Amino acid sequence: MFYIRLQEKKWLFLLLIGLLMACGGKTTNQNSKKNTTITPGAERMAAYLPRLKDKNVGLVVNQTSRVGEKHLVDTLLNRGINISRIFAPEHGFRGDVGAGVEIESHKDKKTGIPVTSLYGDTRKPAAEDIKDLDVIVFDIQDVGARFYTYISTMHYVMEACAKHHVKFMVLDRPNPNGDYVDGPVLDTSEFRSFVGMHPIPVVHGMTVGELARMTNGEKWLDTKSMCNLTIVKVKNYKHEMQYSLPVNPSPNLPNDKAIELYPSLCFFEATQMSIGRGTKFPFQVIGYPDSSFGEFTFTPRSIPGAAKNPKHEDKKCFGVDLREKEVPGKINLKYLIQFYNTWDKDKPFFSRPDWMNLLAGNDSLIKKIRNGMSADAIRKTWEDDLKAFKKKRKKYLLYK
Repeated sequence: MFYIRLQEKKWLFLLLIGLLMACGGKTTNQNSKKNTTITPGAERMAAYLPRLKDKNVGLVVNQTSRVGEKHLVDTLLNRGINISRIFAPEHGFRGDVGAGVEIESHKDKKTGIPVTSLYGDTRKPAAEDIKDLDVIVFDIQDVGARFYTYISTMHYVMEACAKHHVKFMVLDRPNPNGDYVDGPVLDTSEFRSFVGMHPIPVVHGMTVGELARMTNGEKWLDTKSMCNLTIVKVKNYKHEMQYSLPVNPSPNLPNDKAIELYPSLCFFEATQMSIGRGTKFPFQVIGYPDSSFGEFTFTPRSIPGAAKNPKHEDKKCFGVDLREKEVPGKINLKYLIQFYNTWDKDKPFFSRPDWMNLLAGNDSLIKKIRNGMSADAIRKTWEDDLKAFKKKRKKYLLYK
């Protein structure tokens, strides 16, 4: 009798655990974000396949261009779509090339389709690459930061499409940093570059589809005519929703935490500090080879395809580990200012001030840090520009 009751209690305990997991458990790809009902544009095939049938199609794609478990290229080929050319952005068609490394044009070994680089000698499709196309489809997962170059690639492809009268279609995807807007707005008169082409803040809070609408509507394209634009919307998406990326968007953004921290930590790329390139946790730590910068330690190593000759390679760096720290919905200047104030070296803290200005979109942020302004005081200087941007942005939003 005792054995039976014990077994009954064990069974009831397991049942209770199962019910709790069914009611409150969350299954996610990386950290703690839930994608349950969201359907990216690429998976809404009935909405765009008829538009591609019997057309010469070009694709701007990389490793994030998935329909379920299959690549968009394979999916479309299996459905008889004629893919004439693939255009490769930074990190390449397969997403295995490190940051800043130029991509070479080639022929895809698997499909035999020509792959034209948009991150090499040219950033815009040439006339001979686009003249025979009817439509170019853009399907790349963005992370919502102005200096993440996929949106710059989209801009140049839109310009080429407008100039050569080729239709442009965006298969939209959620923005994992789409629940807030923050940072300085780019001054395009002096600081326009491939890491910042539009007068938008660092965190713009838009999907690539919404940004394409804004690029068209605000006449930011360097063409006489607007781009013939179609957006295949994300189903069941709202900006406040948290979204865990099913595929890493680039080699050094391996998880949700890195993507959340990226808008804040990218400024450190212009400093002497390492942000973990060459480790298993890039964009999640900050450090320098000096024990005065913190107790947490890491040693950058060369990693093929992700971090060739990383900053402070093979040197023990001391600093902070941000993996377990809560990330507020805003750009965090705390550590940038803290490490600048801690710096006491013969060489300057900002090792590449011109690069810092391009990332910030102005030369005032670096001046404010050097002049000792607090993070709160700096943030207040952004308020008017952010308010004006949000007002302009509102009419281009596709999601609540």
